[in-house]
Amino acid sequence: MNTLDFALAGDLILDYPNPDHWLSGIAPALQKADIAIGHLEVPHTTRGHELQGDIPAPGADPDHVAALERAGFSAVSLAGNHMADCGAEGIADTVAALDRSHIAHAGAGQTIAAARAPALLKRNGFSVALLSYNCVGPENSWATDARAGCAYVRVETIDGGPIAPTAQLHEANAASLSQMTNDIRAARGAADLVIVALHKGLVHTPAKLAPYEQPIAHAAIDAGGDIVVAHHAHIVHGIELYRGKPIFHGLGNGCVVTEALSPKQSRGSDAAKKIRAEWSRRRREVFGFDPDPAYELAPFHPDAVNAMLGRVLIAGYSIRVGLIPVHVEPPGRPVLANRDQALRITSYIERITMEGGLPSIHTTFDGECAWLN
Repeated sequence: MNTLDFALAGDLILDYPNPDHWLSGIAPALQKADIAIGHLEVPHTTRGHELQGDIPAPGADPDHVAALERAGFSAVSLAGNHMADCGAEGIADTVAALDRSHIAHAGAGQTIAAARAPALLKRNGFSVALLSYNCVGPENSWATDARAGCAYVRVETIDGGPIAPTAQLHEANAASLSQMTNDIRAARGAADLVIVALHKGLVHTPAKLAPYEQPIAHAAIDAGGDIVVAHHAHIVHGIELYRGKPIFHGLGNGCVVTEALSPKQSRGSDAAKKIRAEWSRRRREVFGFDPDPAYELAPFHPDAVNAMLGRVLIAGYSIRVGLIPVHVEPPGRPVLANRDQALRITSYIERITMEGGLPSIHTTFDGECAWLN
């Protein structure tokens, strides 16, 4: 019987020196998997003009992409709120760096057709398609026939205002959702397994899901998706089994090490640095927490130290779902959790799954992975 073992990571931001070091704490689990997938959050480029409409992220060093391959990543999703922050040049440079490192990618391109195209991988007799969609805006990061950007699902705001990560996003636009489900059906015809990556959720907010999240994830499974993964919130959210298939509603931070979210900044335009510094000062007012100063390169919610890699094991027609507990150590390096940390992390994820309004889950930790019972 053929088997296929997936390791699934959340957001990846590697704009700080020595990316191999920051990834080394989770690399053993990634390298052990047949296919490891993460979400590349920012463009890797030294070119481009900063996009207006969101808090702009500086481009990361294109040479850092090769560290993803060395760590074991097979593919990345690209459709997120920062991938277009350095314009068409930033996307082109990111795609070129991924291609040089033989890392498959989906979700961004020079046109909407390129952004919507699936990445295709083959392992152990299985063919796998990866699709990637940005659900949080901003709208000018979305690709068109004539503009580089991301694939997307349009989620309408409660007040009809602009679509942006900080807006009150409420319900998927029916036509846009139909476009996503058509993509999934087409990918289903070309692959044995379809993975759908959604950039969605409430940033820096424990447990709670926005109203649009479950409906979009369920629509992806209904259309033929086998695994749904989500990222963007920079904190883990619950895990759901829907029609027997896993939805990781928030994989949190896969590996995020950056100065861009700290008042201390050295790169980007003066205007962009000012916006990012102001955002770091407003964090307490907006989200009600102050980051632990020990986490200088990962200044997130205190609960974000509880991290994970999703794990999915396919064996013939059966599917086994679990999570690999990850502890984030100062100043922001993720490491595979020891047993005490793992029990704390799995207990946390079981709790937030229930608090997020999802069916309760129970796990059994085998020393490496916490499997859903």
